[in-house]
Amino acid sequence: MSKEKQSEENKIRLNKFISHNSRFSRREADELIKAGKVSIDGKVIGDLSTKVSPTIEVKVNGRTVKVDYSRASTVIVYNKQKGEIVSKKDPQGRKVIYDTIPKKYSHFIPIGRLDYASEGMILLTDDPKIADALMHSNLERVYKVKIQGEITPAMINAMQNGLLAEDARAGAYKNTNITEMSFAPFLGFQVQTNTPKFSKLKVAITEGKNREIRRFFAYFDAQVMDLKRVSFGGINLNSLPSGKVRFLTKDEYEDLRLFLKDQTKRKRKEKNLDLEEDEF
Repeated sequence: MSKEKQSEENKIRLNKFISHNSRFSRREADELIKAGKVSIDGKVIGDLSTKVSPTIEVKVNGRTVKVDYSRASTVIVYNKQKGEIVSKKDPQGRKVIYDTIPKKYSHFIPIGRLDYASEGMILLTDDPKIADALMHSNLERVYKVKIQGEITPAMINAMQNGLLAEDARAGAYKNTNITEMSFAPFLGFQVQTNTPKFSKLKVAITEGKNREIRRFFAYFDAQVMDLKRVSFGGINLNSLPSGKVRFLTKDEYEDLRLFLKDQTKRKRKEKNLDLEEDEF
């Protein structure tokens, strides 16, 4: 691989660079860029798609954003409480996870989302590359679900074989723009309770679409009463109390390192295949 290509691969979006090396979130970084408060090598930047390398001088409000090369990337597990938004701020003034998480993690990026009424595992990291890799992965996500009514044969068939819902607005937010949704077959499911009043089950999926599980069961006119994520990519919530955080264990970090290494190899292989195809 040429030095130019390697250099391009090492570049990251400007908002990610700022959020990774300062107290600002990516959204806050975008607003600073729009306001003309960010410069690169003395030139004010207004393009949100700008990419930078770690060696370039970036300033926010006239102050240099320093890169700490000695700092290792960190991932934490947070047990989200019901009634919290996975966001830095909420226009409606509702509680956000950063109101609970210790302030020293205020610049961490959430890996995926859980809606306001859901609870359980949220992974957060100070490394945008880790966040992107995990968010766009097909790693297993495991949830405990309680629904109103019985688990029907139609639900079981859809969990086993997948489903295309032409109208998937039920179970979504009121003003959703997503009307159609396809659901891949679940990796697995275990029915724990099945009664006419309510049912409980544990499900494992590989996707993380917008309110996916709520939409799935709403398609069968079954309201999700409780939803809790208990595992992501083999990292388990276990006995972590609600509203608390923990670091990954040594073994979990090692599994993450191997996953990221594998992802990098796969991307390079895909790029090389694309280059070969372009030659013809």
